[in-house]
Amino acid sequence: MLALTISAFAIGTNEFIIVGLLTPIGTDLGVTVATAGLLVSLYALAVAFGAPVITGLASRVGRRKLLLSLMGLFVAGNVVAAFAPTYELLVLARVLTGLAHGVFFAIGSTIAVDIVRKERESSAVAIMFAGLTVATATGVPLGTYIGQSFGWRTTFWAIVLLGLIGFVSSWVLLPRDLENKEQGSFADQLSALLEGQILLVLAMTAIGYGGTFVAFTYLEPILREISGFEPATVSALLVLYGAGVFVGNLGGGKLSDRFGAVQTLVGLFAVQAVVLAAFTFTASDPTWSIVTVFLLGVVGFANVPPLQTYVVNKAERLAPEAVNVVSGLNIGAFNVGIAVGAYVGGWVTEGGNGLSLVDTPWIGALFVVGGLSLTVVSWLLDRRQSSSKTTSVVTSD
Repeated sequence: MLALTISAFAIGTNEFIIVGLLTPIGTDLGVTVATAGLLVSLYALAVAFGAPVITGLASRVGRRKLLLSLMGLFVAGNVVAAFAPTYELLVLARVLTGLAHGVFFAIGSTIAVDIVRKERESSAVAIMFAGLTVATATGVPLGTYIGQSFGWRTTFWAIVLLGLIGFVSSWVLLPRDLENKEQGSFADQLSALLEGQILLVLAMTAIGYGGTFVAFTYLEPILREISGFEPATVSALLVLYGAGVFVGNLGGGKLSDRFGAVQTLVGLFAVQAVVLAAFTFTASDPTWSIVTVFLLGVVGFANVPPLQTYVVNKAERLAPEAVNVVSGLNIGAFNVGIAVGAYVGGWVTEGGNGLSLVDTPWIGALFVVGGLSLTVVSWLLDRRQSSSKTTSVVTSD
């Protein structure tokens, strides 16, 4: 778990660091902030499509060897990013690291669920994802500061160092006899896509989680242009946001273990929609924007452990031969949500459509309401199936 968390910290820092560097990257490479924001979307798409496909194709590779290879690819991709003289080469570097990201979290999630008792599964997933949330709390703001002070390329060299630490940690700490889950052929695994209930959970993930990124992708310009904060203060507020993410991630895991994944998701999505909508009005007030930024961190990522646990449990019940691929599909769904959310946020901020930066939060809230609706449907289906099983047992008795 420690090895997974350390590597997740490096990968998480790399994923979200672009949010704090949109302006300097755009200026240096001669592209608009909205175009620089596409680096978030393109990275997310690499995760979304790479995670299930590579996870399925590599199902016969030992999980330890696979994770070490992924960290090697991650380091190489960030070396390319640090050198990239053009926007196009930076895009290529982000795609490479995105591929490593998706498979890492797909396989890591199945390991986390395997090594704990049933009633601790969501907390185990939360511990692994804690590396990602700590990255949001500390790695991203620190990387933003380094980028603003010494140039954005220096930030990527720092991520290379983090990746090397993650590689060494995995080499030393991961068991050499880490067993694989028994999986079917690649075609059999992809057949899980025909399971309607699994598709429903993937849609919940993409739409509900993705709503956060309509606003979060452009949080730095929102805090500068609407709230009126100086760049140094923005870095501090990103730390505050990250602290909220850390609290929300662990809290979401504990709530899910106690009340059940789908029940927890209903409550979390409802609160998340309210907080996002409220940010539309609080962003222009410095004091209230600080409070809302922290709350956005809490509710924006608290849904990650229950979503990942819920889909793995669904796969174990409905498609046991494809658990790894379904886990990868959900990691992909998270990142489809990020990609779509970031794209919609860019469309909103470009202007010419009657919308502006301040509209990104309430539009994100609409996405979350959609995710909430799907979650309620999934919950009702679970209850109906549970009731049917109980009736069947009673009848057979």
